[in-house]
Amino acid sequence: MDKSPKNDSATPGKKMKPALALYQPDIAGNTGTLIRLCACFGSELHIIEPAGFRDDDTTLRRSGMDYIQLAAVTRHADFAAFETWRQKQARRLVLLTIRANALHHEFAFLPTDILLLGRESAGVPDAVHAASDDRIRIAMVEEARSINQAVSGAIVLAEALRQTGTFPSGTFPPGTFPVA
Repeated sequence: MDKSPKNDSATPGKKMKPALALYQPDIAGNTGTLIRLCACFGSELHIIEPAGFRDDDTTLRRSGMDYIQLAAVTRHADFAAFETWRQKQARRLVLLTIRANALHHEFAFLPTDILLLGRESAGVPDAVHAASDDRIRIAMVEEARSINQAVSGAIVLAEALRQTGTFPSGTFPPGTFPVA
């Protein structure tokens, strides 16, 4: 995985689309699943270090499968480095948090959005909340505490891609179903 920030969105002819970012992820399996999701959707994934696992983690490789090579993954040394990159790119930061009032399906997404998922064990610190341009949450029953990070990322990224018209246009041969 690439460890240096890059400007994939400025590649000539490449259409800007919503991306995911993970703040100091703890669980390699969730990160691998989101790498695979971003590879399949053609979206960027930004990992804000430090992560709670190594690049060669078996669970990361197993959940990302062979999609790791297809994914556009950028690692940022810390949140300050990510913020410097993001501001240069003029990207809006949308934090997924249970502390938000706005619901993801009522939110107006932009192609420049970066959807930030907090650490599985602790979310994000108040400084990251404050740095976010917007905050959204996924509607769920009152008795529930939270939805798995990878599932949350999939739900919200799919809605953002739908709203911005940036879903991939791949087709599948008749009689096939696009799952591994």
